[in-house]
Amino acid sequence: MPTPSRAAASQTRDFVAEALNLESLVAYQKHSVVSKQILNKKAGTLTLFAFDKGEGLSEHTAPYDASVLILDGKTEIRIDGKLHKLKKGEMIIMPAGVPHSLKAVAPFKMLLIMIRSAE
Repeated sequence: MPTPSRAAASQTRDFVAEALNLESLVAYQKHSVVSKQILNKKAGTLTLFAFDKGEGLSEHTAPYDASVLILDGKTEIRIDGKLHKLKKGEMIIMPAGVPHSLKAVAPFKMLLIMIRSAE
């Protein structure tokens, strides 16, 4: 997924071997998309996002499958043109190389899980 165009959390911290309340680690900002990477390894990344209502990510592809877990709020995710409406507690997997986009229908937070393939 591309880097958010607005606010991005710049503080980096080691979260390994620590109990985490994911929803509390990233805060909403008015008219913004905020991100915080909590793990960055050769095998993949874990990144938290907070989207204000109406914000989103334009259509793009990713070289690996990308999983999104909704931590708070509601979003609409399009995968290959098909609309999926998700809310807190739901997850979706976006296949590698398939166009996808998302839009916050209400403020929402998500965990993006990217696992790189060895293939």
